[in-house]
Amino acid sequence: MELTALKGIGEKTAKLFDKLHIRTTDELLTYYPRDYEYFGEPAVLSQAAVDEVVAVSGQISTSIAARHVSGLNITSFEVACAGGGTLHMTYFNMPYLKNSLKRERRYIFRGYLQQKGSRLVMEQAKIYKPEEYEKMVGHLMPRYATTKGLSSNAITKAVRQALAAQPFVPDPLPDKIREAGGFCMLEEAVRQMHFPDGREALVEARKRLVFDEFLFFILMLRRMREEIQVAENPYPMIEVAQTGRLIEALPYRLTNAQMRVWKEIQADMMSGYVMNRLIQGDVGSGKTILAFLALLMCVSNGYQGALMAPTEVLAAQHYETLTQMQKKYALPIHPVLLTGSVKAKERREIYDKILSGEANIILGTHALIQAKVKYHDLALVITDEQHRFGVRQRESLAQKGRQVHVLVMSATPIPRTLAIILYGDLHISVLEELPANRLPIKNCVVNPSYRETAYRFIEKEVAAGHQVYVICPMVEEGEMEELENVVSYAAKLKGVLSPSIQIATLHGKMRPADKNRVMESFADHQIDVLVSTTVIEVGINVPNATVMMVENAERFGLAQLHQLRGRVGRGSDQSYCIFMSKSNRPETMARLKILNESNDGFYIASQDLKLRGPGDLFGIRQSGALSFALGDIFQDAAILQQASDWADRILSEDASLSSEYYAPLREYLEQAAINEVDFKTI
Repeated sequence: MELTALKGIGEKTAKLFDKLHIRTTDELLTYYPRDYEYFGEPAVLSQAAVDEVVAVSGQISTSIAARHVSGLNITSFEVACAGGGTLHMTYFNMPYLKNSLKRERRYIFRGYLQQKGSRLVMEQAKIYKPEEYEKMVGHLMPRYATTKGLSSNAITKAVRQALAAQPFVPDPLPDKIREAGGFCMLEEAVRQMHFPDGREALVEARKRLVFDEFLFFILMLRRMREEIQVAENPYPMIEVAQTGRLIEALPYRLTNAQMRVWKEIQADMMSGYVMNRLIQGDVGSGKTILAFLALLMCVSNGYQGALMAPTEVLAAQHYETLTQMQKKYALPIHPVLLTGSVKAKERREIYDKILSGEANIILGTHALIQAKVKYHDLALVITDEQHRFGVRQRESLAQKGRQVHVLVMSATPIPRTLAIILYGDLHISVLEELPANRLPIKNCVVNPSYRETAYRFIEKEVAAGHQVYVICPMVEEGEMEELENVVSYAAKLKGVLSPSIQIATLHGKMRPADKNRVMESFADHQIDVLVSTTVIEVGINVPNATVMMVENAERFGLAQLHQLRGRVGRGSDQSYCIFMSKSNRPETMARLKILNESNDGFYIASQDLKLRGPGDLFGIRQSGALSFALGDIFQDAAILQQASDWADRILSEDASLSSEYYAPLREYLEQAAINEVDFKTI
């Protein structure tokens, strides 16, 4: 059913939903909340937990003061709380509060409570009328990822309507699986996921939906594997001298791990069967040079090779590096760059070069798999950061040739037991060594009291000519008031850092062209401090960036924090990572301490796997590996294994899912394949 069939959603609002990839009620109902707010009874201030989100009742007891600091409008006042005590309130860029709040009226203030010296403080707290707040007490309220012009409340209203109007399809999960796993019905799971009756109901709903996600993914993967696993090699290759000469000429020695994996790649490409291999290596382990060697071997045998990167900036960096290597080492390569921003005339010229075979290495983004791109003799496909591409996208690129060799690279450290399930169609090579010339990153885990010291350190590094990343979990104000957001944080930094420091923002809600412009500017050192969400987890190589500060580090999985940390430490200068945590809970500090003590991604991933548990379901962000809508491979490792076991049983009983018993499952999978969407990290 089209979204416009719902009351209150006209063409204008439908366009806003479209920005979130929501066009139908089906898509709306699978757009699950990113978090939930629990509204408890207002607390007495003296008994309220510091460093937690709390609600207090009170009246404004002072005049409302407004002042300007470095372009930032700051509004502040004191609240006399019911039950005693005074709370200091601060708001940024909300000058209208001075006229809208009344001193004689009682309000409920809900926000993150902090102790600053002798004062208890809330910043950017939500303000409610008592009767408005009373309706929400005791409930888990959904919070959705939003876009400008479309609030979480608007999405909530639309979901309520869709649940009332939408007829549910037959449950695709066979009864025996549902009963054995103790799973609720799909319709109940969807309802409880949006509007849970309580925490226990939410846990059960999520368990069912995560199982479905993993099961359907694994079934599609295994069925695809059956088609390609025994494909004969239509592109027989021989060992070529050019690759050996390049290895000798490089200004650094390949590690033993790199040489071992290179031999595995060579053997695959020379064998009687097509290569399907994953190179899994930590950030900085040297995957890219192996990809270039594979491309060089391919073109030296007279074929074409393609490398697909997740961002235009990364694709352009690969192109520049290959072009420089071609000139420096006289390599027999003719690379072209094909991305969405290439102008129409130049694009047509590139198409002609690809079709004629004049271009023998094609670098780009998703533009490489568009229907108009025809290859002359494509024999090798490499995807960089595989988890950013759907299974079908990788398959689409591979089908541009005959049965082509596929090489997949990923810097996401995943324990081998999980990697075998997730990359079931690939042989796995692991680069467990780092080049000897890399300086280990210096790490520290601190609380917000260290923030001023961190700002002075950032100024010092910028003054030395270096660049800085600051990571926030949220895009803009209003999503989750206890978490730092990119927009407000950048404004705050402009007020506390030296005016000469150039600060910019980057997040997933920006248009692709704007994101590329910002990343290119940062790479060119036109920006000193980049305030970003995890969108930079995969993106650019900036050797000059030496500092990363992660706000609300307690909200991320260890594997993702390690992946983010990999954006620094890429040059010859000492690099630093500051993990800022608002939580002082022993279990939180124990987790983050692992990052403080180790730069080994595979060790960190294994510890992440051990330390995650059901209690983390609503706090820690996704690991970033294979962006499922709900599932997290670390947090939900047991469900992933369960789904893998059931996939094996289903396919052993009915490999084509052609029986009537599996008909609902087959139909659901076919529809899922048509509608596959990559869930990007926001």
